[in-house]
Amino acid sequence: MGSQPLRERLIFALDVPSPQEAKAWVERLHGLVSFFKVGFELFLAGGFPMVEWLQNRGAKVFLDLKLFDVPETVRRATAQIAERQVAMTTVHGNDAMLKAAVEARGGVKILAVTVLTSLDQGDLHDLGFACNVEDLVLSRARRALALGCDGLVSSGLEIPRVRREVKDGLLLVAPGIRPVANVDDQKRTVDARQAFASGADHIVVGRPIRHAANPERLVEEIFEQIEKGLQERLSM
Repeated sequence: MGSQPLRERLIFALDVPSPQEAKAWVERLHGLVSFFKVGFELFLAGGFPMVEWLQNRGAKVFLDLKLFDVPETVRRATAQIAERQVAMTTVHGNDAMLKAAVEARGGVKILAVTVLTSLDQGDLHDLGFACNVEDLVLSRARRALALGCDGLVSSGLEIPRVRREVKDGLLLVAPGIRPVANVDDQKRTVDARQAFASGADHIVVGRPIRHAANPERLVEEIFEQIEKGLQERLSM
């Protein structure tokens, strides 16, 4: 289950178009959230200066760029990320790409992306995959573990089976967490309690917090759900 502090179990997704807006959210949630995701959009807008600004405030950074390129390019990109001492980053590629990232990771944890939470079974069929979502996620989990990856990004729906298969060998990060009924483009979701009861180590939440009438209160409610989920997991 790991020994992460409760406040680091929640990763707030800074999926906003500008560093100014991202910084405003960080300031607003100061004292509540200490782990932030910088994704593709914000990284293009703010680059490593945005990452360094977060780190200078004592925050941890999950740099979610989903690296996908020829292995040597992935290796060099990972080395650049490792120099910035971010906590985690993602690779969305095949075995050779994952292996290259692992070799260059330094102190950054390499998370393999399994299946995007915006995809469902119909989408996988359209992409040419004959297996079901859960089998594909489990296959990628096994490969990531064998290649030396530190963890996986996986929907909370698939985490129970992945955790049963790999035990505590991988860090499991669940995106697309929805505290309320799903109303956006994330198709495979669970709530915070379910995610941690099933075996997640971290969850990533963005839009539900940003769109909440009282974001601070929702963050506190999510921490309450996390605690309940961890307690359920311990009692199993």
